[in-house]
Amino acid sequence: MRALDKNINFILTHSSRFNQRKSLVEKVITLENVPLAEFLGTANENIRQLAQAFPQSKIISRGNEIRIQGSAPEILRVNNVLNLLLEHMDRFGHLTPENVKDYLDVEGVPFEEANRDQVIVFGNKGLVIKPKSPNQRKLVEAAMKNDLVFALGPAGTGKTYIAVALAVRALKNREVKRIIITRPAVEAGENLGFLPGDLQEKLDPYLRPIYDALQDMVPPEKLKYYQETRVIEIAPLAYMRGRTLHDAFVLLDEAQNTTSEQIKMFLTRMGPNSKVIITGDQTQVDLPVRQKSGLSEALRILKDVKGIGIVNLSGKDVIRHKLVKAIIEAYEKNQEEKDQQKYESTSRKGPR
Repeated sequence: MRALDKNINFILTHSSRFNQRKSLVEKVITLENVPLAEFLGTANENIRQLAQAFPQSKIISRGNEIRIQGSAPEILRVNNVLNLLLEHMDRFGHLTPENVKDYLDVEGVPFEEANRDQVIVFGNKGLVIKPKSPNQRKLVEAAMKNDLVFALGPAGTGKTYIAVALAVRALKNREVKRIIITRPAVEAGENLGFLPGDLQEKLDPYLRPIYDALQDMVPPEKLKYYQETRVIEIAPLAYMRGRTLHDAFVLLDEAQNTTSEQIKMFLTRMGPNSKVIITGDQTQVDLPVRQKSGLSEALRILKDVKGIGIVNLSGKDVIRHKLVKAIIEAYEKNQEEKDQQKYESTSRKGPR
């Protein structure tokens, strides 16, 4: 029996008018020991959002009762989501419209499947962190099946955020003893000595997206403790040389800016009971013009190696402002046209 069942009385009633005319039923859910104002939201916003997600049903909130009218399968779907919302309320003591959207916004997946198994980790203040697109789900699945995963795609597709969430989950579940997050500090040069401040101050501007993600997922005091005790370590790629990374979840971010030597060095750091995710965007290489990206070379060399997963994300996975998605798709189209023109030009010249 679910823990929340004791707080809810489910009363199933049937409206003969609905049954006779449309084969519809009505279910009345009585909420007990639930703070109604917080659960329903300002001006019933949470319930209105739920009703908008199920236009084939009628969902009405009166007092401590929620009435659902619709077909039996549809009522079951609404009931499943309500259970998730009540469980969230019971766990965190509040429910926001953003939380409701998180439980509803699982594109292409039936609502009855949008259960806790979709959640990667529960973040701070009740934040629900889960994949929000088909390719993000593929990334989660690939990480479960493989010890080494490449997550490729443009900025805004959530690849780094999902990777950090997977690392935090592994640490919370005691699957690993530590999290190591690294990236090439190519914008400042791998030699950071000329920058003012200590190592942390030098790296902060380049690792801010990582910190932002961790601050969403780990309570501030615990995050500070983890960093002080090196349970969570964030360092430039150059600091990985000569180490063996065991019992760790390791994330290499911005891998498109690694050289061939750097990424080979990193890949050979894997130790026992380690899991590695490498993220990168092959369209945003910041290396010197004549320097080849180590990421592209690694993908070519390792594409057929068993135990390595490769997940490609695209503009369809962008979860930022809707314009970002349109911008990325426009650039992708432009690149495809350039590639086609280059191919046609080469074909016309023929072999020499």
